[in-house]
Amino acid sequence: MFAAMVRMSVSIIAMISLFGTQAACDSTEQTATPAPRVATDRPVKQIKFSSGSQLEQLINELNYTQEAWQAGVRELPRLYITKIPPRWRDKTAKELDVVTKKRIFFRLIGPLALHSNELIQADRNRLLLIIKKLRAGTPVSSNDQTFLQEIAAAYKVIARKADFTDHSLHDKLLRRVDTLPPSLVLAQAAEESGWGTSRFAAAGNALFGLWTWNGKGVMPLQQRSELGNYKIASYETPLQSVIAYMHNLNTHQAYRAFRVRRAELRKADTKVTGWELAKTLIKYSERGQKYVDSLHSLIKVNKLQSIDDTYLGDGPTILLIPVGEGAN
Repeated sequence: MFAAMVRMSVSIIAMISLFGTQAACDSTEQTATPAPRVATDRPVKQIKFSSGSQLEQLINELNYTQEAWQAGVRELPRLYITKIPPRWRDKTAKELDVVTKKRIFFRLIGPLALHSNELIQADRNRLLLIIKKLRAGTPVSSNDQTFLQEIAAAYKVIARKADFTDHSLHDKLLRRVDTLPPSLVLAQAAEESGWGTSRFAAAGNALFGLWTWNGKGVMPLQQRSELGNYKIASYETPLQSVIAYMHNLNTHQAYRAFRVRRAELRKADTKVTGWELAKTLIKYSERGQKYVDSLHSLIKVNKLQSIDDTYLGDGPTILLIPVGEGAN
């Protein structure tokens, strides 16, 4: 499943039913997550590891080191962990010092955030080209019309066929089909999953605390019965969790302020930062402003601002597969 997501061209509708109905930490709902539609002939390597020393050796070979970061290198390898091993929760993270634990977490989640953005940006680029044609009165192909219909439905802009010459519809699509600052993704992943050590991360690769009433998930130990028979949505891979989270922020009605602020920054040709967009996430958690303050603290203390300048290199896709005791 993971290799197919990274390598193959897949319709954005193909996985709409994969995750079921999900939501953020509150009790609101959202649609399921779109699939990648980017095709690539990039070679794929599978690397199995059973220890932290093996992982550290690979990181050094890829020049994915603290020294490179301090030297100004902002290119990240296409290193995608395929599963959060339970041993990270049960043993590894407890034996590491805090600085090392954080560094490993950021190194492994960073490429997932960038790849998820890459998939969204490919759709956004195509969307921009089609909108440019429509506003110029140039006919668009049937394939482009199908693309518009599918992406508008996937991003909850329309429920049925619509007039795609409507400029307000264009604007709404562009507010939703957009990338997220990696610093925000990493801060929320750390906050929601306890640096990947939560029971939900270990059992279901769940990094962002999305809820589901119909899909696969892990039952909370203290489920609030008044909110129904919900679970924390689980995923086959951490990448799916990141894609679902981004889709949630890009579609859920609770995060309209997030999308509006991002669009304002785009229009002003101002850098879109995790620090700025975090201010809009009052409704992501019942903690409200305290939750926003926590995200700002994570970004500041861990110096995540510069992560917004990172990008994926042109090297091969490397699937990092945990094996051995505690891998399953």
